[in-house]
Amino acid sequence: MTTRHTPILLVEDDQSLSQLLAEELEMDGYQVCQAAGLDQARAALQEQRPALIVSDLRLPDGDGMQVLAFQQAEYPGIPFIVITAFGTVDQAVEALMAGADDFLTKPLSTDHLRLKIKRLLAQADMSRQLAEYQSSQPGGENLGLVGDSAVMERLRAEIRQVTRSHAAVLINGESGTGKELVARAIHQQSDRSGEAFVAVNCAGIPPDLMESEFFGHEAGAFTGARQPRKGLFAEASGGTLLLDEIGEMPLALQAKLLRVLQEGAIKPVGADHEEAVDVRILAATHMDLVKAVAGGAFREDLYYRLETLSLRVPPLRERGEDVEWLAMHFLKEACWRHNRGFIKFSDVALRVLRDYPFPGNVRELSSAIERAVTFCEGDTIQPENLPERIRKRQGSVGRPASLPGTGNVSEWPTLETLQKDYVDRVMAAVDGNKRRAAQVLGINRRTLYRWLESETEQGND
Repeated sequence: MTTRHTPILLVEDDQSLSQLLAEELEMDGYQVCQAAGLDQARAALQEQRPALIVSDLRLPDGDGMQVLAFQQAEYPGIPFIVITAFGTVDQAVEALMAGADDFLTKPLSTDHLRLKIKRLLAQADMSRQLAEYQSSQPGGENLGLVGDSAVMERLRAEIRQVTRSHAAVLINGESGTGKELVARAIHQQSDRSGEAFVAVNCAGIPPDLMESEFFGHEAGAFTGARQPRKGLFAEASGGTLLLDEIGEMPLALQAKLLRVLQEGAIKPVGADHEEAVDVRILAATHMDLVKAVAGGAFREDLYYRLETLSLRVPPLRERGEDVEWLAMHFLKEACWRHNRGFIKFSDVALRVLRDYPFPGNVRELSSAIERAVTFCEGDTIQPENLPERIRKRQGSVGRPASLPGTGNVSEWPTLETLQKDYVDRVMAAVDGNKRRAAQVLGINRRTLYRWLESETEQGND
C-alpha cells in the first residue's frame, strides 16, 4: 500500500508536538492535516475525509473521546489512535470500547506511532478491498477466490479458459487448498450457472452403496429398495457434478464413470435401460493419479479423459501475502458468526501467521482464525490466541544461515560476525531503508548508524 498523499488528521493542541509529529509523518509520505481542538477536528473530518485520525485525549474545547464519537457516528471505519499524557487503564479500555483502534501514552515514540499508523492503514485498506471481494458478483474479477498473488491470478485465468468448454476438468491440489471453491467458480462462470451444482466426496460413501448413490436405483433392485431413487448424476442433470477425492473411487465404478463421460447416459441399479444425462463432471483429488495409474488403483483411460483439462490449486505456502488477505477474510466471517464486534490482528500475530508454512493450507488457516476469535477476550488477536503449533513455529524460524550446527566449537563464528551478517541481510531485505531496518532489528536508528559505521571502519582497516 502506498502512503503518498494519504491524508492523516492530527488533533493536538500542543503546537510544538503537533508540528514535530506532522513533520515526521510527512517524511513518510503522508499528507497531514492539523487541528488544535474539537471544532477544528470536526470541520477537518467533514472537509478532508482523512484515512486515519490521531487525537490527543485532552483538548481546549473538549476531548478526544468527543472526536472519536463524532467519527464513529459520521465516518465509521476510519482508524483512530488516541494519545494522552495522562493515560490510565480505565481510559484505554473506555477508548477501545468506544471504537478506538489504539491508545498510546506520552512521551510518544515516533517510530512506534509510525509503525502503528502503517499497520492500521494497511488493515483498513485490506478491509476495503476485501469488502469489494465479498460484494463482487459471480461474474466478477476475482471469481469468489480471495487473494491477489501471481499464482492465484494464473488460476483465475485458467478457470475462465476451461469454462468455455463443456468437457470434464481435473482439479489437483493438496488437502485444504480450496478445490471445491475452484469447482464452484467454474460452475458459476459457465453457462450452467443457473442449474444445480452437486458436490460429493467419493471417500465418504461406502463402496457397496456407491453405484446406487451415483446412478440411482429402481424399486426392488435390492433389499430395502422400496421406492425408486434418483442418483447424483440425475440430480445434477443440466448442471455440474463435483466428484471430490475421485482417487478413492473403486475401479468398477470408474469404468461406469468413463462410460458416462463417453456416452452421456447412466443405467440405474435394477433398470433394464439407460437414461440420458447432461452433466458436466468436475473431479478433484489430492492424490498423485499418475502413481495411482502405475499402481493399478486408477484407470489409465479415465485419467487421460479427465486430465485433458486440468487445474492445479496452489498450496498456501506458495501464495505469499495472500495469507493476510485470507486471515482478514476469515476474521470477518468468524466475528459475524460469533456476534463479535470489530477485532483486529496485532502486528506480532500477523507476523506469526506469515511465518507459518500451513501444511493444512487454507483450511488450517480458517480453523486457526476461528480458534483465535473464540479465545480472544479483547479486540486484538495476539499470538497466544493462535494454536500452539503455530506459536511454536515462530520460535524456530528466522535462523540465520551462518549459525553453526555441530562440529569444532573453535570454528564457530563470533557474535560480532553473526551480528554483522544479520544486519547486512536485514539491510538487503529492506533495500537499504535504515528506518525500516531499525524497526525489524528492534533498535533505534542511532544504534543502527553506529553499527553500520563500525562495519565501515573495520572494512577500511
